[in-house]
Amino acid sequence: MDTQLIKECERKAQAWLDSPYYDEETKAEIRKMLLDEDKSALVDAFYQNLEFGTGGLRGIMGAGTNRMNKYIVGMATQGFANYLLKAFPKSKQLSVVVGHDCRNNGRLFAKTVAAIFSANGIKVYLFEGLRPTPEVSFAIRHLGAQGGVNVTASHNPKEYNGYKAYWEDGAQVLTPHDKGIIDEVNKVRMEDVKSKAVPELIEIIGGETDYDYMQAVHTAMIDQEVILRQKDLNIVYTPMHGTGRVIVPLCLRSWGFQNIHVVPEQMVIDGNFPTVVSPNPENPEAMTLGIRLGTRLNADLVVATDPDADRLAIVCRDDKGEWMIINGNQTCMMFCYYIIRNKKALGQLKPTDFLVKTIVTTEVIAKMAEKNHVELRDCYTGFKWIAHEIALSEGKKSFIGGGEESFGFLPYDKVRDKDAPASICLISEIAAWVKDNGMTLYDLLMQIYLEYGFSYEHTINVVKPGKTGADEIKAMMENFRKHPLTEIAGSPVVLSKDYKTLTQHDSEGKETALDMPDRSNVLQYFCQDGTKVSMRPSGTEPKIKFYIEIKDHMHTAADYAACLDRAKAKVDEVKKSLGI
Repeated sequence: MDTQLIKECERKAQAWLDSPYYDEETKAEIRKMLLDEDKSALVDAFYQNLEFGTGGLRGIMGAGTNRMNKYIVGMATQGFANYLLKAFPKSKQLSVVVGHDCRNNGRLFAKTVAAIFSANGIKVYLFEGLRPTPEVSFAIRHLGAQGGVNVTASHNPKEYNGYKAYWEDGAQVLTPHDKGIIDEVNKVRMEDVKSKAVPELIEIIGGETDYDYMQAVHTAMIDQEVILRQKDLNIVYTPMHGTGRVIVPLCLRSWGFQNIHVVPEQMVIDGNFPTVVSPNPENPEAMTLGIRLGTRLNADLVVATDPDADRLAIVCRDDKGEWMIINGNQTCMMFCYYIIRNKKALGQLKPTDFLVKTIVTTEVIAKMAEKNHVELRDCYTGFKWIAHEIALSEGKKSFIGGGEESFGFLPYDKVRDKDAPASICLISEIAAWVKDNGMTLYDLLMQIYLEYGFSYEHTINVVKPGKTGADEIKAMMENFRKHPLTEIAGSPVVLSKDYKTLTQHDSEGKETALDMPDRSNVLQYFCQDGTKVSMRPSGTEPKIKFYIEIKDHMHTAADYAACLDRAKAKVDEVKKSLGI
């Protein structure tokens, strides 16, 4: 290990020990790291400052500059407060909403955030206990606050915690405010933090806001009648030890579902997530207990939320009666299909309605929208961009649904982040509708593929650690730009998009501008055979993501397995073409 780096980390650690601002517990943890012969823990804790990015903070909990602790949270909050005071100079009383999920130190960090905002003269609506991310987003709008913070690391492992910063529209902060907040946060030193709470500026909220949020969720319902006919739909739900444990069953009952079962072991609030390796509903392992209970109770569907209840997972039976997890793209397809079809059937679909998907989400949704003459907008990855599209048309057009490939969906406009409680209610309504029509969710998926063409989506994460890795990723993107792909896996490229230059080129080389709200380091290729490849370096981790979409045709549902096999083989060919 670099001796110079160790010395620098020791210097930073000693500065914390010499400072009057850090408590004895923190100092004891630092002394232990300094005394340890193995300096890797010390280096990891102090080699850099935990970066406040465009979404806020996320990191491993512990003492140090590169860790999530009350001091790093405190400096971030002071910076956010400074920016809010500058951004709303004429406001008599600024206010923010503060929430947290089930993670260890969640309440401590949330109370730290509340104290600092109040010390800066900003009114705080502090949730009485853990609450879902979408409810925090809802509360910001509902209470007319100028911003908010939710203490959560979403679906990350138990060692992590995080800090999501929200703006007055209830969405995670976007440009120019994100960069403005980052600049303010980077200026703050420990001695600048105003930490003495002003109790009269902190209002505890809970039950009343829960009720208002549940009333809002109710507006995502499309067909009450089908729910009443299928009120006994057998639903198994797990909150993964997190924030959905109370609100999701309550929302389902308020929609009319009466046969709801919960996974008892995962109803326990526990930031250590003892029943799963990682509390991520995308991982099949995390769904084991839910599937087991679903089998015992012969459930119609099994649903789950991640710890902060913004993402959902849906498990249904396939044509052989085996449980299958519906992936993020399929989830998004199902929602959009049902929203379009049944709003149309019930006379609820208006010419001013629109859907939103991210640019890396399946193009099947584009086909659906086109065929049914519904406006569809493409936006960048990250739910804040979906929120941005809603904001652009507020009062002029109606948002009826939007989602992304990473298990997130929003079926109404009362919230501006992924909303698993509302999405679980709607997928239960969809399951009721298919059952009413003598089908299953799997049958519905097959129906979509038969109507709009088979599609298979696969994401590859290429990890390149360290400084050399970052340089390699940069070189990869530069190389793709210098030498644009003309064919992928034997199929000619008919359209390429570069979101960094905001230009697109067709097969004849004709250049046209891309209409996007900002630039992003993303490349996309569309091939003659329907293959779509998107490449996007991560802004927070040393990796580059490749999103691959393969097309095929199904004549009957029985063709699904063969299409799947061909698509997986095609992915290997695409990887060879890309050199990954």
